[in-house]
Amino acid sequence: MLRSFFAKEEGQGLVEYALILVLIAIVVIGILTLLGGKVSQVFSSINSGLS
Repeated sequence: MLRSFFAKEEGQGLVEYALILVLIAIVVIGILTLLGGKVSQVFSSINSGLS
């Protein structure tokens, strides 16, 4: 009975997808933190070019 309780793998795929999404979010936040100022400058120059 105890063995069958730990053998259930329902919902395991959902947890794996959630972990992948969390890792992707951490990487994206890190990249935006490092390059945030440069991205802002690019959009500012595009905005001033359109004006």
